[in-house]
Parts: sequence; structure tokens; C-alpha cells
Amino acid sequence: MRQCYLLLIFLCVGFSGTSQRGIAAAQRAYEAYAFKPAQDIYERLLSRGFENASLLKQLGNTYYFNAEYDKAVEKYAKLVSAYPEEVGPAYYFRFAQALKSAGNPVKADSMMTRFTELTKTSPDVRAAQYEQNGEYMSQIDLNSDRFEITTFPNNSEHTEFAPAFYNSDLLFASDRDTGNLARYRHTWNRHDFLDLYVASRMQGSLSRAKKFSQLNSRFHESTSVFTADGETVYFTRSGPEMKISGKNKSKIGQLKIYRSRWIIGAWSEPESLSINSSEYSVAHPALSPDGKTLYFASDRPGGQGASDLWMVPIRQDGSLGTPQNLGSEINTPARETFPFVTSENLLYFSSDGHPGLGGLDIFAAELPNLSHGGKILNVGRPVNSPQDDFTFILSDETHKGYFASNRPGGKGNDDIYEVLEHRPLSFNCEQRITGTVRDKITNEVLTGATVRIINEDNIEIGTAITDTKGQYTITRDCNQGSFVRASREGYIATEEYLRASSGKPRIIDFYLEPETVYGGYGDDLAKLFQLSTIYFDFDRWEIRPDAEIEIMKIVTAMEKYPSLKVVVNSHTDSRGPDAYNLWLSQQRAESTVQYMISQGIAPDRLIGKGYGETQLINACSNGKACSDQEHALNRRSEFIIQE
Repeated sequence: MRQCYLLLIFLCVGFSGTSQRGIAAAQRAYEAYAFKPAQDIYERLLSRGFENASLLKQLGNTYYFNAEYDKAVEKYAKLVSAYPEEVGPAYYFRFAQALKSAGNPVKADSMMTRFTELTKTSPDVRAAQYEQNGEYMSQIDLNSDRFEITTFPNNSEHTEFAPAFYNSDLLFASDRDTGNLARYRHTWNRHDFLDLYVASRMQGSLSRAKKFSQLNSRFHESTSVFTADGETVYFTRSGPEMKISGKNKSKIGQLKIYRSRWIIGAWSEPESLSINSSEYSVAHPALSPDGKTLYFASDRPGGQGASDLWMVPIRQDGSLGTPQNLGSEINTPARETFPFVTSENLLYFSSDGHPGLGGLDIFAAELPNLSHGGKILNVGRPVNSPQDDFTFILSDETHKGYFASNRPGGKGNDDIYEVLEHRPLSFNCEQRITGTVRDKITNEVLTGATVRIINEDNIEIGTAITDTKGQYTITRDCNQGSFVRASREGYIATEEYLRASSGKPRIIDFYLEPETVYGGYGDDLAKLFQLSTIYFDFDRWEIRPDAEIEIMKIVTAMEKYPSLKVVVNSHTDSRGPDAYNLWLSQQRAESTVQYMISQGIAPDRLIGKGYGETQLINACSNGKACSDQEHALNRRSEFIIQE
């Protein structure tokens, strides 16, 4: 129900074609937002062979805005296949959203790619977000599993959504039996009109819900919020359907926010707020912790898209100031709606414009940081799903809350779910790093190896130990550069430097060299300075780019200690004649020495010796079958302190 009535979607798309009487009837129903009757007429026309792009667009929309995503996929797929030249970017975006909700993320990405291509000349924030968040699923995974969800005991076979804290009780909206002789049924999707219900909390559990009668009317009442003292309530109400002057069609009554006060044991007659209008909708109120700011959703002029989030100051006398759009960090050309603000100024809202799992997803933002590029986080699974997830509320004190969803397995059209927050969302830049630590010679996994995160001030800020499979998981602050270092007793430690980044998860595997792989020719600087081994390409002696960094570490050490003299020992693998390998290794030793001389080291401080294949570090001797990787371990240079 709320997908259409409450999401502030206002579409009037032109239409032409055959069977003008049926088309005109469907068009009138569509423009009056009576989507269910329009569906019947459009489907009948299709079955009789009357088809064009406009019909498929509008029929797809009737399913999309009623969250019937499987059927929307069917119509949009036919549209882009049969009429590609008539498909604008908005339809590729809706098609992608519907595909995600229908469980086809691969095709959804291809439609988003097409959407991005079509918006190159006319930039769209959703396309920019998609390109910037190409790994958005990894980011969603990072935020997932923070909440535990359970079913709400007051769900029915009808629609329940819009939970709201009311002292120790809970208000929500439902279109269950109104109790009236005349059942007011809204034509958008043929559900009953909504009323507010309250469930009282007794001994920690919510009682059976009953009507919150003093605020209900013959029209829709839904999303609500109470002031901290529980004596003022803001809520959404629809107006009656009305004729538009000069046109032979109807338009749904606009949504408006009303306010009522608790006076002498009763709620006062609700008053319409000054920000309401007959020209646009204003809905879904939320309050700042101090009660001085009202947040709401609206399609009022000056917005970014179909519906935006706005804020307006509440003056001391209760009057309202000038509404202000929350800006492009929050709002997109799609739908942003259902705001809720926690006591810690954390804004939760629903959107199908930010990268998500499909349909409406729930997002969070820190209100104080919005003006200077604050992050927008998808709250992840299991709260979000491929279907619509919305009207999220959460208590910072108890870490308990509620939201609504039309996901499979529910009792009715939309159901409310309870949530328990196990760990709060982190708006810091967190990067998850995983990998395996192995013995570089044998390739065996190393259990009990230590992986550390060390910041640029050489302070250890995180530690992980590898498990029985040699695997580790660790996180770092990706707002700054840091080192990831792996070590284990009996092995030479190694590390990798990571720059500041967007936080895309990384896989870093470490291969540690045993300390015993080198011969007893004095102290090996590779051990002292934790250097990576210098390797050479097959049958070559030129210094590789990856080796330059390691050699420069030796150069730097020799600059710091002028008395230090070094023997460069170079080796080959066993392939090729022994005499040739001895010559080749000498070339490698001299090549390394000449490189160090070119960096300013005096020649009399360096000696180069080639050992050919006489000092292999593994079993890959003549006649042994070894892989290229195993042979590569023998093509190396060592740096030995002269006695």
C-alpha cells in the first residue's frame, strides 16, 4: 500500500496508440493514480495485441510503484527489447531496481551500466554514485549482520508499517478492518484506508493493538512522531480526492502533516501545518532530539527528485520557519522518504536512489556531518532485502527498534519487524583485509602467524592471528595510510603498505621465508632489515623494478653506516649448463653491485660473487621436475655483511 500512496510518486506520461476508448480509460485511471484499475485495462489491451512503448512504460510503472517487481521486470524487459529507441534513462534505472528485487543482480548491473551511459551528457547523481560505488555490494556486506530481526506480534494479513515510539507504547499504521460500515478503499492498489493503531507495552511485551481513535478520520493516517514529553504528535494524513479545475480528471488528495497536542486528557483537533500545500505533498514527519527541527519528505518545488527529504525549524511559539532541502548528499533523482532521527542525531531514511539491494533500502547518515561530505551508509542485511524496506526507527538507549518490509514470508502485504542492534554502524572508513599466510618455500599454510596493522607513526593499531587454515581477517582505518605486516617465529617478517582509500575490501596473501634458507656467510641483511628477496627473470641479469625498492633499502642502510661493507651473492636455478649458470650468476651479482654504485655507494664497499646453481634453496636440482615458481625461488641475490 505505502509503496504508492505514501512514496510521493507523481507521474503523468503521454500516451498514444490504437483502441482509443480503452486507452483513454486506462490513461484517466493512471493519471488519477488508480494504478490497479489501470493495470486491468492495460493488460487487457496487451492480450488483444495492442502494444506500444507508452503502454509498456505505464504498465511497468503500475507494477514497479506497487512493489510487484517480478511483473515490472517482465514489462520493462519487453520495453527495452522492443522499443530501445524510446526508453529513457529513468526506465533503465527502474528496470535495474526491479531486477535486483527480483533476484537478478547481474542483469541489474548491466541495466545500470546502460543508465550510466545514457546520462553521460546530462549528469545524474545516481550514475555518479553507481560508478563511485562499483563495489557497493562489498560495502553492504561490511555493514551487514549488525542487527537481529524478529517478527512483530501485531502483524495481520493486511498492511502494517510506520512504527513510532509513544512513551513506552508503539504506534503503527494499518489498513486492517476499519470497523466502519462503509469501507473506504483507495483505488491506487485497492487496499482499505489506513488508520493509526497503538500497542501498549506490559511486562516487556506489546499487547494486542487497538485503534488510536482520536486521530483517525475517514482518510489515511500513517507515519507519526511524538515529542520527547509525549504531549505533541505530528502525523501524516491524506486529503480527499478532488477535481482538477478545467480538466476532466481526478487527482489524489495531497498528503499533509498534521499536529495535535495532549490537552486535559485528550488530543486536540489536528491542525494542518503551514508547510502543507494543495500543489504538492508533505509527509512522514521526524523530529530532532531537541524537538526544534522537523524533518519530512516532500515533492515540493526545489527538490532533487521524485521525493526529497527536507527540514524546517520549529519556533518557540510552534510556528514553522522556511523549509530547507537536505541536499544532494542525501537526495537523488529517485525516492528518498520515511526519515527518522535518533537521540544521537543519526538520520535513518529509505531510498531507491542510493546503491542498494533492490527496491527501497534503509540508509543512515550523521546529520552534523551532512554539510561537509558525510557518508551515507546502507545498513545492510538482514534489515535490507531485495524488496522494499522502510519506516525504520531505533532507540539509542535500548538498541531496539522496528521497520517494515514487503519481503517474502510475511503475514500480510507489508509487515513490521522488530530489530535488535548488536553493534552500531561505523561511519569511519573501515577496510576489511583478509588473506592467507604461507611458507614461501613449501607453500604450506602457517597457523599462528601474526598479522598487524601499523600506522604511519609506527604504532600498532590492530592484530590478528591466523587460524588452522592459515587465514586471517583484520580491519584498518582507510582514511590514512598504514602497513599490513605478517610475522611468525622462525620466519622473516614481510609487509605491504596501503594508501588511504575508499575502503574496498582487500585480499593480501603473505609468503614468509624461513630464516634458515641462507647459508652461513655472515649476517644476512635480509634478516636484519626484513627485506624481500631480490629475484631475476629467467636467463636475465637486469634489475627488475620490484627489486629496486629492496636494493635501495640496502643502499640507505650503507649510507647510514659508512663502515658497512656488503657481499652481494647471486644465484641461478638449475636449468641450463652448470658453467653457464655460474657465469650468469656472476653477471647478476655485478649488475646488482653496479646499481648500488650508481646510487652513490663506493665500489670498495661492495663485492659481487656468483654461485650459479651450487646453493639451491629447494630440491629443484638437475633432472628434478619443478614448477616455474619453484625454480624462481633460486634466482636471487643476497646481501651479506663482510666479516
